[in-house]
Amino acid sequence: MWLDVVDLQEFYADPLGRVARRIIGRHLRETWPDVEGMSVLGIGFPTPYLNAFRGEASRVIAAMPASQGVLHWPNEGPGQTILTDEAELPLPDLSIDRVVLIHAVECSEAIRPMMREIWRVLSGSGRVIVIAPNRGGIWARLERTPFGYGRPYSQSQLTRLLRDTMFTPIAKRAALYVPPSRSRMVMSSAPVWENIGQRWLKMFGGAVGGVVSIEASKQIYAATPTLEASRRRGYATVPNQ
Repeated sequence: MWLDVVDLQEFYADPLGRVARRIIGRHLRETWPDVEGMSVLGIGFPTPYLNAFRGEASRVIAAMPASQGVLHWPNEGPGQTILTDEAELPLPDLSIDRVVLIHAVECSEAIRPMMREIWRVLSGSGRVIVIAPNRGGIWARLERTPFGYGRPYSQSQLTRLLRDTMFTPIAKRAALYVPPSRSRMVMSSAPVWENIGQRWLKMFGGAVGGVVSIEASKQIYAATPTLEASRRRGYATVPNQ
């Protein structure tokens, strides 16, 4: 079940949400330090994390599922969000170089069709990164944040999902080791928690962090969509930066 877009926006306006945004955003940029000239698509509620790519990528798009709702983004300039069916993205084949999924796989009611659509729009050399609540982490056990809703994943479960939908996992990581506490002392020590987690706790296979993250490439030998399906699909005009 998709969370309401207003609830997600309120979380990221909250101090704890800003901590999560900084930590996960840093993780994303470490994974993709250079997206110069690329097209970047975010699915779910990705807007808190897409601003970092806007000055570099040729275009950045946020696709928000109809069941979740949509908000205008960015705050300045033309909107770069689209409201879409999770299983039918209004984008051409092979048109996207990088895809970020966050607040997506744990909420999706059509997870495999959604992943097949991502496979379709991703270029042959493209990459996807899936960030989901960690089944073994504290964040998934508390409903005070969006990471406590939907279906959490372990690294092995997320790996299986990607392989079953024709992606090849490249790198597996965890993040968000800081406890989901609104204590000022805990939030101010978030960088320390992350350093400890990345240095000493990653040996547990991502079982401790609040989110699990897997970067994957597209299996280019997989079957392409049928002609009949492609004829039924309409494409939206995508705003350029």
